[in-house]
Amino acid sequence: MAHYIIQVIAFQLLFLVTYDLFLKKETFFQWNRVYLIATSILSFGLPFIKIGLIQRSIPQEYMVQLPAVLIGGLVNEPLRVQGEDVLINGISTAQSISVLQIITALWIVGMVVFAGIFAFKIAHIRNLKRRNPSVFVKGVNVVTLQNTDAAFSFFGTIYLGENISEANKKDILLHEEVHINQHHSIDLLFFEIFKIVCWFNPLSYVFQKRLELLHEYIADSIVATKKQDTTYYQTLLSHVFNTENVSFVNTFFNKSLIKKRIIMLQKSKSKQLFQLKYLALVPLVFGMLIYTSCSNNPVEEGYSTANFGSDSDSEIIQNIERLKESIAKKGYISEEEELALKAFTVLTSSEGVDNIHFEEVQDLVDIPFGVIEKVPAYPGCSGTNEEMKDCMTKSMSAFIGKNFDINVAPKGLTGVQKIYVQFKIDTQGKVVNVKARAPHEALKEEAIRVVSSLPTMKAGEQSGKKVSVLYSLPIKFEINE
Repeated sequence: MAHYIIQVIAFQLLFLVTYDLFLKKETFFQWNRVYLIATSILSFGLPFIKIGLIQRSIPQEYMVQLPAVLIGGLVNEPLRVQGEDVLINGISTAQSISVLQIITALWIVGMVVFAGIFAFKIAHIRNLKRRNPSVFVKGVNVVTLQNTDAAFSFFGTIYLGENISEANKKDILLHEEVHINQHHSIDLLFFEIFKIVCWFNPLSYVFQKRLELLHEYIADSIVATKKQDTTYYQTLLSHVFNTENVSFVNTFFNKSLIKKRIIMLQKSKSKQLFQLKYLALVPLVFGMLIYTSCSNNPVEEGYSTANFGSDSDSEIIQNIERLKESIAKKGYISEEEELALKAFTVLTSSEGVDNIHFEEVQDLVDIPFGVIEKVPAYPGCSGTNEEMKDCMTKSMSAFIGKNFDINVAPKGLTGVQKIYVQFKIDTQGKVVNVKARAPHEALKEEAIRVVSSLPTMKAGEQSGKKVSVLYSLPIKFEINE
């Protein structure tokens, strides 16, 4: 989750930098409006997209992904399915995921607080509408605010302070009618919800501010075409700058925006040629897709990613051609290379384990777990495939939790430690080819030692013949000072 959030924020930052560098000063207001809304949404989807042409990774279905083992005392609840943590030998659920719980709790509290602020603002606007007189002008509901010169609109209602002069009211009504007709309140409400969900993301506020200014540019440009610009400038400058402090309403008088609005009104329309600046988005998005496709870190466990335009077949053909060239250049192959080619033939032939070379290379062939007919079985486990998988997971996790010595961890190492182990159960049921990746060499060696000491099991079977199966196992434990 943390990696996903970092990617979203990074992508949004890149989109905003591109906007500020190339687009912000152009008069393509409607295009810029679409850009800000579209890129803020696109940032959430890009991390999930994996392009097959770019992505080159090992298919996960060729390996059994066991649930993580959390080491500590007695098993206090059943193990769960792939991808979820398993409670082994004493670490309670609260202890094992305390950090995640704290982060989740903070996120929820933040959403509740910001949702409460949002609800307060909505209630404030409703009270203004209810407590002040209103009248319909050209089909628009206009509410007169007592003892103020504030001016803003929210959806189909315009709020005008009674202290505003009649001459200025005409300009303001024209301006706010543009906001209503252009449905600007929907844009700002979208970013208000965005801020509630992602309250910790500072860029959500930046996006909303950029869009708020764009709304004013759009309304100003339309009103300015209906009357002399000089008069409109004087109206903007001469009024006392006062407004309701509500982020999702379109305010007419905003001191921080007035100068920018007048500068933009005086600016000549951008040449159509400058619309080519939007093409800067193409290499930017493509670069993001390259990153997400080549990233080794998954966006989120349990979520699949889109795979567009996969070119795996042509890649295989290219690899085969290179292999043929290598063999031709060498002029011969060794006995080991010949066995590897026979194993490749077994895996790719329609006969599978019935291939004539299978008996010769059965120890070199790892059957994909997704298609194996009979999974390996831990001593004492029996029943259906699903029952044996569940029994094996529990038994294996209990064995590792009991025998893993966390005291081998070096001094000074604290927090949650993660070790990733890969091993194979061969045709004899033995655990072989154990490999591990850990934050410290001592933990790596201990993981290899414990997994290598697993008892001999009943080998997996395919079409009545014994086969080898690959496994991947995460081990987690927490070291407290």
